[in-house]
Amino acid sequence: MSIEDTKQESSGLSRRGFLKGMGAGAVATGILQGPSETNEASAQASPGTHGPGDISITLNINGESKRLSVEPRVTLLDALRNRLDTTGAKKVCDRGTCGACTVLLDGEPIYSCSMLAIEAEGRKITTVEGLGTPEQMSDVQELFVKHDGLQCGFCTPGFVVATTAFVKANPGATLEDVRNGLGGNLCRCGTYQGITQAALEAAQKLKGDA
Repeated sequence: MSIEDTKQESSGLSRRGFLKGMGAGAVATGILQGPSETNEASAQASPGTHGPGDISITLNINGESKRLSVEPRVTLLDALRNRLDTTGAKKVCDRGTCGACTVLLDGEPIYSCSMLAIEAEGRKITTVEGLGTPEQMSDVQELFVKHDGLQCGFCTPGFVVATTAFVKANPGATLEDVRNGLGGNLCRCGTYQGITQAALEAAQKLKGDA
């Protein structure tokens, strides 16, 4: 027995007795509360918890409702590409730095690799497929072709989506505005000259139409 225990026993309470008392109190509290009350308290401590298994969600993509089952950890990008075969948004860095996965969420550009699919439920999602088709391209898509704003084409969908949002918000933008506004998208082929010219003409065209 330690000197400390001897001192505590002389005062009527030992460390060992104190710990035993605490343990018994905890057990008694659990018995009195009951398992149902304990589970209820746990549920109240973490409201809105989903998973870990698949849950059913509905996404509004390019004006159509798509129902699917995903684990809560699945990103919007992976849901689009792997569950819905909507592959315009590309998976490159997968950490929100390159912009190849850009889509519009309620009209605003976002990195779809950085948002969970369940977070996008109830929002309007627009991918590059929703902007135009090879037979009927949007103005921005036509200008990318006109100014040869692509090389390998892997980053192009993200640039087209980001440019569409940018020129809508900045009609009449200057070249410097374009460079700053599209700074969140990267082209490893270095076709920035064509991309910025396409975006600049699209912004000027939108200003003229206003």
